[in-house]
Amino acid sequence: MQYILLDSSASGSGRNGRPTHHTPSSGAPRIPILITCINETSSEFHTCPSAATCPSPSAASSSKQRPAPSTTTCPEYFRYIHSDLSPWRDAGITRETVERARDKATFRLVVVAGRAYVEKYRPAFQTRDVFTLWGILQLLARYPGCVPDLDLMFFCDDTPVVHAAAYPDPSMAPPLFMYCKNDSALGIVFPDRDILGLAGSEHPAVGTVPGGGGARDPASALGNPDVGGLRSDLMRCNASDNGKDWNARLVRQDWEDADWNGFKDSNLAKQCTYRYKIYVQGRTWSVSQKYILACGSPMLRIDTPFHNFFSRGLVAGKHYWPIDAARMCPSIKSAVDWGNAHPVQAQRMGEEGSSFARDELSMDYVYDYMLHQLTQYAWLLRYRPTVPENATELCLESMACPVDGCAGEFMMESMEKYAADYEPCSLPPPFTLYYKVGQRVEEVGSKVKRMEEREWKET
Repeated sequence: MQYILLDSSASGSGRNGRPTHHTPSSGAPRIPILITCINETSSEFHTCPSAATCPSPSAASSSKQRPAPSTTTCPEYFRYIHSDLSPWRDAGITRETVERARDKATFRLVVVAGRAYVEKYRPAFQTRDVFTLWGILQLLARYPGCVPDLDLMFFCDDTPVVHAAAYPDPSMAPPLFMYCKNDSALGIVFPDRDILGLAGSEHPAVGTVPGGGGARDPASALGNPDVGGLRSDLMRCNASDNGKDWNARLVRQDWEDADWNGFKDSNLAKQCTYRYKIYVQGRTWSVSQKYILACGSPMLRIDTPFHNFFSRGLVAGKHYWPIDAARMCPSIKSAVDWGNAHPVQAQRMGEEGSSFARDELSMDYVYDYMLHQLTQYAWLLRYRPTVPENATELCLESMACPVDGCAGEFMMESMEKYAADYEPCSLPPPFTLYYKVGQRVEEVGSKVKRMEEREWKET
């Protein structure tokens, strides 16, 4: 039987698929991003310096330091910036509309004249709010003075809370920033705090070659099965005592034990040793998806209705093999059997995934996504943002200097070194061909299902 999942619509050049984000400048010296910490550990001793201004074209031209114009178009998933903001595109966003999200938001972020202010409403899980805000400060430093004045509410939990069905007029819905959503929710999907910085886990080198033993390695997944129903269901696909083998090796991750052990067994690069990697959502989504893509192993992606900022750019049959959640175990077995029978195509799928993680999820593009998204959002505001009475100013010094331990070290290590001497990639226009993306997913899913049914009839 010949089942070629990677057809012409999934063609690509793999590791050479996307041009370089920008050409390094050979002109004036780059402007370093500096941070000065005094000995005091309290944030109140660390004052924020004056914000830089975004040079006007005439001033930049006269000083011969005008950023090089972008010749690179942003990746396709940037188009969803437009779709996330579409409910408010016509009517705009008023202050009252923003404040409707206060009972749901974790914090409120205001940027005025290039300076950031935050008003916190409720605690976030672990360091979600910390590293989200840290990422925004990195953006302000990377593109100094170029983030417009804005006022937004941010939700740091997992489950979408703004339901489209509750708003017959979508423009009345609160524009809430969040990490993920599904098709029945309204919201503005922002890069997650993990891609912006998270202490405690070592990231794998993108494109790590799977180092599993034999040519018929099973699929692997490591995680906490207690966070969601699909993960509990997945554990049933482990090899059983009765001899049933679904080609899956699944390991429970206890994060409390991992924390106590100093995360010695949580090195993500060491988890790239299996030929196939399984992605399964947590409560809604999981930060593990980008690391699984980076491994270079074919990703077996269990169907999920939830998407984060980049997952809408993944193409079924090109970047991953879709796994039917309703037939999880036999679907995994069929995927591994297919990959073992077609190693060249399976390897190509792994390379396409790692290429996406390396090229289209580079930090250059992550920061560009943030800049374009915040700029598009700010254009919709129908009022001039002002600093809330209870807000606190944030800057690199006030966030990083008082923090010690792993979090402080990681902030320093992840800090941008220079302001950009180039412009961001060019934002593509709104994506109007949703049906083609949906059609592609359905076609690949149907093809896989037919393949699985035929295999089971023959066994």
